[in-house]
Parts: sequence; structure tokens; C-alpha cells
Amino acid sequence: MDGLIYDSISEEIIALAERIATESGTKDINVRRIIKELNVTNRVFYNRFHNIDEVLEIVYTRAAQNMHESFSSTKDINTDFFGYVTDVCVNVLLNTYDIKNRFSQYMFEFDSYTASNFAWWKDKIEQLIDFGKKEGKIKDVDSNMLSYSLWCFLRGFNADAVNRGLSKDEAIKKLTFGLSCLFEGIKK
Repeated sequence: MDGLIYDSISEEIIALAERIATESGTKDINVRRIIKELNVTNRVFYNRFHNIDEVLEIVYTRAAQNMHESFSSTKDINTDFFGYVTDVCVNVLLNTYDIKNRFSQYMFEFDSYTASNFAWWKDKIEQLIDFGKKEGKIKDVDSNMLSYSLWCFLRGFNADAVNRGLSKDEAIKKLTFGLSCLFEGIKK
């Protein structure tokens, strides 16, 4: 962090920002509130961070990393490709639902601006598509175009489910239905 201090106080600032975001959303996070609640000076904050957006970016990056870790399945991709993909999508929904619910609009907006997060997800989706094509499970489609479309579908689905306050069970039910319809269109 170019000449800035990174220590336990930095972590306290980040943890407080995460707690505030969890309790009341990112709109209530600002430097004044952070320094007041931690009983520190402006100087303490600005010796560690350039601005509050830098803190929020760290909070977001950690949350995004937790979401990346949810890209997994207990199903065997070789014997049940579409079950595997559905399982991955459900795991991602379950593991990201609470994170996105806590950070609300900030997470959805930041997802759009973070090229590395977009690239990570799009690459993972494209790998699944390429595997499905190689194994003869899906049609010979443009993997790049389909991975982008799926990213938009899944991201939009998650955003809508959170914003409408669907329960996780209802969100999963609707997601798996939508995925089964989509899969019918790309099956070989």
C-alpha cells in the first residue's frame, strides 16, 4: 500500500466497515463514523487508507474471494455434467446469497466494475462449457458468448432474488428450474 501503514489497526478499520455494512449497508460507512467508533484520529485512518472507498474495496475483495470458494460440487462432472453444473450454481447461490444480502447494492455495483472478479467467473464458466462440448454433452456453441450470457443470468438472478427477499429455498427452486430450461436448449 504505497507508503501507508498496514497493521492491526488497519484490520480493525476493515472489520468495523464490514460490521457496519452487515448491519446497515455500505451507505452508512464513512471516515467520520469509523474514527468515532474506533476512537482514533483522522490521521490514524489516513495513515492507513487513502479514503473509505479503499476500505470498502478490501471488504468487497474478501467477500468476492469467499464467493469464489463456493465454485464446487460433490457430483462427478464426468457422469452427471448437468447435475454438476446445477450443483455448482446452487452452491454459489447459497454461499453468495448472504454475502450479497449483507452488502446489498454495493456488491452488485462493485461486481460490475471489478474486471478481475468478472474475468474469474467468466473463465470458470467458460471452462465448464468447453468441458461439456469436449465430452459431447452440449452443442458446439461459442463458449465466450455463452459464458458471458450465463454470468449475466446468474448474477442477475442472484441480485433479483436478494432484492425481492426470496428465501434461499425459493431462490434455489426458481434457479434450478431456469437452469433446467436453459440446459434443454444447449444439450447435444
